[in-house]
Amino acid sequence: MSVTRAALSDGDIRALIRGPTEDERAAVAQRLCRRIDEGLDPADREAAEEVMRLMAADAAEMVRRALAVTLKNSPNLPRDVALRLSADLDSIAAPILAFSPVFTDEDLAEVVRAASALKQLAIARREVLSETVADALAEYGAEEAVRTAVSNDNAQFSEKGLGRVLDRFGESQGVANALAYRQVLPLAISERLVDLVTDHVRQHLVDHHALSPETAMGIVLGARERATLDLVEQAGRAADLRTFTSYLHRQDKLTPSLLMRALAHGHMTFFEWAMAQRSGVPHHRVWLMIHDAGPLGLRAIYERAALPAKLFSAFRAAVDTFHALQSEGAGLDIVKFQERMLQRFLTQPHAGPRDDADYLLDKMDRLFARTAGSNEARVTA
Repeated sequence: MSVTRAALSDGDIRALIRGPTEDERAAVAQRLCRRIDEGLDPADREAAEEVMRLMAADAAEMVRRALAVTLKNSPNLPRDVALRLSADLDSIAAPILAFSPVFTDEDLAEVVRAASALKQLAIARREVLSETVADALAEYGAEEAVRTAVSNDNAQFSEKGLGRVLDRFGESQGVANALAYRQVLPLAISERLVDLVTDHVRQHLVDHHALSPETAMGIVLGARERATLDLVEQAGRAADLRTFTSYLHRQDKLTPSLLMRALAHGHMTFFEWAMAQRSGVPHHRVWLMIHDAGPLGLRAIYERAALPAKLFSAFRAAVDTFHALQSEGAGLDIVKFQERMLQRFLTQPHAGPRDDADYLLDKMDRLFARTAGSNEARVTA
């Protein structure tokens, strides 16, 4: 074997083959690899490749690592040597798998199918991933490798591949968020992500990716709904409702929507204090007008509170249902309370326009879906 003197001396070759210590052979290997990386004359290539094969087969881990690290970016590394190194220890294979340009897409996909999670992660970190490699990661990759790959906009996943990512790791916030922040997403993938990510990321989907108009509107309205329901839940827990409702009133948050939702959750005391704040009438008088002043008391305080006339029927149904359950001595079962309240509203002879009851109808649908697990029991107008 003879390589040009400028590339490798006979003494280097002997030291590589017969060096007494691993450190010495590793130092020689690194020196050789640097010279090879600088370029080879065609006459020297075959001999140099044989030397690299010797290094790849060396029993010393340090020698093989020196080869992998020094020539990780080099087009002069023989493909068969790169493949041998890719099957080596993770610490030796990783630099080659992450950077070497000599692999084919099929080589990398095959490694993904059979390799350890660390080797998969090394491939996922490559600057560019073809569809073949990206989809192999989608199908076989460990979670961290998949998250790393989908975070890379130069990873060319097919729509099927992205769907497979969601099939396998849709419950992982890290993977779902990484997907949501890709520059381009197919519509079907964006739609699936909507139910898997946080509100902030969901809004990013609305702002940056294609969604059906219905889904986009549902996200916007859903965010408002969640914010309102948070207040409703706080209303049920607040110890000092006078202070709590006073604060909400100053913030213009005692909206008709919030009051209706609070009633639908059975928070009557909150409703009383909220009406007192909106109307400027003392709480004890509001209580009488809601509970003890005959059929006109509620309407009077409702109008004083400047709530929409078209929603009065819904509030009337909620209050009447609350009273009916109290008179029956029944405990306040929220599900049954909501069911009866909604049924009462929808069967009133003078109920408001149906589109003003969208929330109530939606609530009934969710209620039955939750309790029956199907759409068999659904209230319709």
